[in-house]
Amino acid sequence: MLNAISQIFSAIGEYVMLILRVTWVTLRGPPAWRLIRDQMYEIGVLSLPVVAITGFSTGMVLAAQAWFQLSDKGLVSATGLMVTKAMMVELGPVLTAFMITGRVGASMCAELGTMRVTEQIDALRSMAVNPLRYLVAPRFIAGTLMMPVLTVFSCLMGIIGGYIIAVEYYGMPSNSFLDPLPIHITTFDFISGLIKATAFGIIIVTISCFKGMRTKGGAAGVGRSTTSSVVICYSIILISNFLLTVALNASSDYIQQWINTLVFRPWQRL
Repeated sequence: MLNAISQIFSAIGEYVMLILRVTWVTLRGPPAWRLIRDQMYEIGVLSLPVVAITGFSTGMVLAAQAWFQLSDKGLVSATGLMVTKAMMVELGPVLTAFMITGRVGASMCAELGTMRVTEQIDALRSMAVNPLRYLVAPRFIAGTLMMPVLTVFSCLMGIIGGYIIAVEYYGMPSNSFLDPLPIHITTFDFISGLIKATAFGIIIVTISCFKGMRTKGGAAGVGRSTTSSVVICYSIILISNFLLTVALNASSDYIQQWINTLVFRPWQRL
């Protein structure tokens, strides 16, 4: 029991050190743009279809459920608000993170794990190439940048899916779906979704790379590392989503003041 606990804390310490080292390497000397570009294409562009399907279908389900639950209560006009709010604040970031974990995170872990067990990472070190700068930092930068973009795209697809179901299928007036949005959807909702997406991107990339870099045991070890990285990412995403939700809502006034200071006041001066 004590041995297992010590191994867990040791792994957490190594994971934190990996994040610190990757951040230091990235700030001290960013990797080549070619490496970052390739990872942005892999993480962002190639993930658009699965993210679009996920967001679109989720928006349709939300609109259908909202219509069924609210139609007999005279609250059908809240359908658009429910779909948009849920997609922007919760479902958009979380479901996008799940899809990226399954499509990109597993691939990262398997790729780095294969390089580890075939001693390719040791070969990079022998050639005076820092594996963190060459392998991890491009993925770290690309994942941190592309997750908010993919989340925004997923939210847009969800709103479009909800609009099609509510307006085109159930015959809800278009104004009833769209008019409440500018009134009740705030900048804080948008910013909180982006903060969650950025945090989830960091979690996915760092955990996947960490598990891949520590892979042992040949092909079977690669499979075990990939499976455990996906399970750990899913678990940490759900836990961190709860913690971020509580923290963001508790500090919503400060965040709104920060948004007004940095975004709205410069435009008002112009």
